[in-house]
Amino acid sequence: MAGPKNDEFLDDLEQVEAEEYEAANEEISDIDVELDTLRSERDSLQDKFMRALADAENVRKRAERDRREAENYGGSKLARDLLPVYDNMKRALDTVNEDQKAAAPGLIEGIELTMRELLNVFGRHGIQIVSPEIGDRFDPQQHEAMFEAPLPGTNAGDIIQVSTEGFMLHDRILRPAQVGVSSMRG
Repeated sequence: MAGPKNDEFLDDLEQVEAEEYEAANEEISDIDVELDTLRSERDSLQDKFMRALADAENVRKRAERDRREAENYGGSKLARDLLPVYDNMKRALDTVNEDQKAAAPGLIEGIELTMRELLNVFGRHGIQIVSPEIGDRFDPQQHEAMFEAPLPGTNAGDIIQVSTEGFMLHDRILRPAQVGVSSMRG
């Protein structure tokens, strides 16, 4: 039988258990809040890490692209500066007649060898000649129209004269070929 002391003891025990239960719940609640905060911080840091990783990859790709471009196109200024040398040598060789070849064969051969070596150097560095032919269609990506004139027997946009050859450096135009273009219709 339960007496008043037992009832009082049980009430005190229930009170202590309730307080301990409440304290445990508060502690669990505090731990849950702390855990949520840590998860949030972890997610934030993981997001920052992933962004930094993506940025580093983008920087690597950009540096690689810049390196390739510098390798391929870094000498374009020098290449442009050499084009008049090619033009002058070509004009010199185009004006040589048979009498001059007979009178100075060593000189002419030296100019021809120098021209061949210049073209070899151009080839090694990705420089190609853009040499349109009369009758080809005008291409504004590779040609520069120096004049336009009606020429019977041609169509509008046909090349009727080539003034100077053009040059490409890999896939970029260094200098467009300078051409005359027909304005004739039909």
